Amino acid sequence: MQRPFFLLLATWLLSFSAHTASAAPLGADTVRLTLSEAEQRFVSNNLSLLAQRYNVSAAEAQITQARLWDNPTISLEQNAYNQYTRKVLDVTKTGNSIVQVEQLFALAGRRKAATNAARQNALVEQFTFEDMLRTLRYQLRTTFYDLYFKQQSVSVYDMEVASFQRTVSSYQGQYQRGNIALKEVVRLKAFLFQLRNERQALLSDIAAQQTDLRTLMRDTTGTYYLPTADPNRLRALSLNGRTEQQLIDSAQANRADLKARQAAVQAQAQNLRLQRALATPDLAVGYTYDRAGNYIQNYNAVTLGIAVPIFNRNQGNIRTAQNQVEVSKAQLGQQQLLVQNDVQEAWRLAGQTDALYQSTDSSTSDFDRLMQGIDESYAKRNLTVVEFLDFYESYKNNLVQLNSLRASRLRAFEQLNYAVGRPVFNAE
Repeated sequence: MQRPFFLLLATWLLSFSAHTASAAPLGADTVRLTLSEAEQRFVSNNLSLLAQRYNVSAAEAQITQARLWDNPTISLEQNAYNQYTRKVLDVTKTGNSIVQVEQLFALAGRRKAATNAARQNALVEQFTFEDMLRTLRYQLRTTFYDLYFKQQSVSVYDMEVASFQRTVSSYQGQYQRGNIALKEVVRLKAFLFQLRNERQALLSDIAAQQTDLRTLMRDTTGTYYLPTADPNRLRALSLNGRTEQQLIDSAQANRADLKARQAAVQAQAQNLRLQRALATPDLAVGYTYDRAGNYIQNYNAVTLGIAVPIFNRNQGNIRTAQNQVEVSKAQLGQQQLLVQNDVQEAWRLAGQTDALYQSTDSSTSDFDRLMQGIDESYAKRNLTVVEFLDFYESYKNNLVQLNSLRASRLRAFEQLNYAVGRPVFNAE
């Protein structure tokens, strides 16, 4: 009847990967994955990042477009019918042909202003790409660590389910021989059923996060990933050596969304310069050749043309651009405030979670020794089934909640990295 629990625990610790792999869907390949490998595949393959890269390229193409000169205009006029020679489209010396060439020249630095505005818009798209990269990388890293700790919790359930399955089988035989009451077997079976349900709920969460991880990495193979990490480096994460104000200053200098707002202010300022330049009309310079239709044969002339800005001086667009400059400045101020609050809140959360973790005994050795004695005491009938199950429930909850706390702590550090805009705290 005695079951050496410590041997079971040792077996579980030695075969952690095998227990975790047992949670993989049937027919799925199981692959170990480090965070650096996941990030490399994510940066190379993610479709959202690929789409935003095209937006950046499109914006950069507008810089080239803004530099281009207007195309010259060439027109040809040919008399349709010469009533004197009775010729249709008479292109001989007796007919008349007129050729005109005209080129527009932008004044007041319009092309330069348009190029600068396009350059700032391209910067906005580039920083938008970097902010999307920051957001998706945060999702990748938190998903990775959540999977890592949830798979460790699954191993706890695997151990207890295997243990209780043997216990139920043994006590079922004892009941059939009339050595114990039916209610004791029923209680053991009920607890086993509870463990299996909790394990299945955890596997459902893992399946959803496996889907998220594969989507972020653009993986269509259906591979089941086993995230791996160095527990010592995870435990070594600390806020020591950094202050809240240092991280706020770093965020103000590094956050891509803030840089995008700053670039947007400059883009609106350049747009205002462009609209003011557009108030100055373009100069049209041309050349005309008229073979027989003017006061002399083979008439040559130079033409100059410019619109007279009496009614339309681009007043509406200039005023709109001025308002857009003020709007972008207000949005920049709002974003600066948001960045500061993000860092402050993430700093508090990381500090609270890390303090809770540091104050918690992360070692399970005491529980392991206790459970060895509990298991033996129950086998000797020194404990009731209620006491036995209560100890097992406490043991399971301690391990599962400890993994949950570890995951929350890593998530808090990753949220602080996200708020700062760069990986200040890194366990890789």
